[in-house]
Amino acid sequence: MSRRMSKLSILAAALALLACQTAQAVGPFQIYEQALRNDPVFLGAIKERDAGLENRAIGRAGLLPKVGYSYNKGHNNSKVSYLDTVRGTITEKRNYDSYGSSLTLQQPLIDYEAYANYRKGVAQALFADENFRGKSQELLVRVLSYYTKALFAQDQIDIALAKKKAFEQQFQQNRHMFQQGEGTRTDILEAESRYELATAEEIEARDEQDAALRELAALTGEPNLDVRDLDPLQEDFQSFSLTPANYDTWHEMALSNNPVLASQRQRVEVARYEVERNRAGHLPKLSAYATMRQNESESGNTYNQRYDTNTIGIEVSVPLYAGGGVSASTRQASRSMEQAEYELDGKTRETLIELRRQFSACLSGVSKLRAYQKALTSAEALVVSTKQSILGGERVNLDALNAEQQLYTTRRDLAQARYDYLMAWTKLHYYAGTLREEDLARVDEAFGQRAQP
Repeated sequence: MSRRMSKLSILAAALALLACQTAQAVGPFQIYEQALRNDPVFLGAIKERDAGLENRAIGRAGLLPKVGYSYNKGHNNSKVSYLDTVRGTITEKRNYDSYGSSLTLQQPLIDYEAYANYRKGVAQALFADENFRGKSQELLVRVLSYYTKALFAQDQIDIALAKKKAFEQQFQQNRHMFQQGEGTRTDILEAESRYELATAEEIEARDEQDAALRELAALTGEPNLDVRDLDPLQEDFQSFSLTPANYDTWHEMALSNNPVLASQRQRVEVARYEVERNRAGHLPKLSAYATMRQNESESGNTYNQRYDTNTIGIEVSVPLYAGGGVSASTRQASRSMEQAEYELDGKTRETLIELRRQFSACLSGVSKLRAYQKALTSAEALVVSTKQSILGGERVNLDALNAEQQLYTTRRDLAQARYDYLMAWTKLHYYAGTLREEDLARVDEAFGQRAQP
């Protein structure tokens, strides 16, 4: 029995190992698909959009007919006194039932307030739609931002571990030389200092990675997300083609398509029709109505009488004076509209500044990547030549430490430049208002291990 259990345990372990080996890492696009289903910010944005779209129907309701029905039925106990010329004052007690019903149809004909409220509702619905479009594109940026932060932190951890290993070897070598009387205590302290700095960098990178992974976990709803679950950036990644290549076209695209600017323009429209709605408080209203009434013994004067009345007509309402409230409300709404216009100007300038920054970052990023790649090759050759020069007595141990430090710094800067380029390319499309799932899918192709030919 124990032998059979042992075989089952071995089989279960083998299956678990096989499952781990066959588990595939996920790229940014898969993270984005999970975020669409689990990110509470995005899910809340969907409900916010749905609620905002109802403003169109709410505003339209003020222009459509209104139908109302009322019914009442009661029992009356009354005492009636009247004067008779023969019998004098006579008092009668009446106990009777009464009822009344009314069906009313009313249709606004001239109501500028209702019209302004409808146009305001349309603008509010468009604002909600553009605001949601902006948050949808923002989700793409957030996914890639946290994804690259986690990977860059892992690059920093790997570099820190490599630095610690190199400085530990240098420390042991310097201590051995010092014991042999060929080195100095300064060399030992220098290597030890570099080692401790690398340790601090590792700790900081792990904290940054933990924060980035937690952000991704909040987006996807996967609490146990590990950096090993993420596809790394391919080592041979260079850059993307920038289309269109001139800034003026991107400038026009941003003014036309940026969802933040579009929603801000709709906000100005909302404020403008709020001014009109308040101004309508000085204007008359005209409506048509039709009523069907049935009444029986509704009052003492109609005791034991039944009335069936059909009425059709028009109703005019003319406001004369409201204590100055209409004028004050109009002035208040006008100031709010002016505020919205200034905020639109500010948001436009801010967006175009960021657009230009990301466009320049894309152009310069290509040159930076090329320069860092060459610098990395030179730094690697410098480390080799420095170690050879030390053996020949032409260099000292401090030169080797500096060469190692320069190599790892270049590796870190190259990794950061690659992620910065990806973010700049993505944000350029975001500020232009053209960022789509297809763009993230293109970025996704830059991640993962390249298949061997």
